[in-house]
Amino acid sequence: MSSAGGQERSDSGNVTAKLADLGLTLPTVVKPLAAYLPAVRTGNLVYTAGQLPMEAGSLIHTGKVGADVSPEQARDAARLCALNALAAVDSVVGLDNVTRVVKVVGFVASAPGFTGQPGVINGASEFLGEVFGEAGAHARSAVGVSELPLNAPVEVELIVEVG
Repeated sequence: MSSAGGQERSDSGNVTAKLADLGLTLPTVVKPLAAYLPAVRTGNLVYTAGQLPMEAGSLIHTGKVGADVSPEQARDAARLCALNALAAVDSVVGLDNVTRVVKVVGFVASAPGFTGQPGVINGASEFLGEVFGEAGAHARSAVGVSELPLNAPVEVELIVEVG
């Protein structure tokens, strides 16, 4: 299915249906922790605020990756961050209007010596590929940091294009 600009749209055609195929439903948008919006549209782009691995109002893990949280747990947390970011996008434009994922920025609260940030953020990147197919291929940054809000191990933000 092509968008008006001739670019290929998500391989799934219907992102909401693809999430259902994966056994997922969009969560309620996580309330901001401070003075910001979960997502903002400007032109044909939607930028999300950083999303934490929140499920039912609580973090699924806390602490530093490589000490308190395993890389595998952090990878799953990054996937959940991406799902929460999709909920934020949906609240602004509706997921089925997304034509491609442009960029993912991931932050990993890292224990000293932990250098596996790219593998952790692959949890988000691979999930977006499952949901959007080729339209989920994106540019990305995976950054190690000393602390994240609420002692979260991972935070992910998205930039998506809409038709």
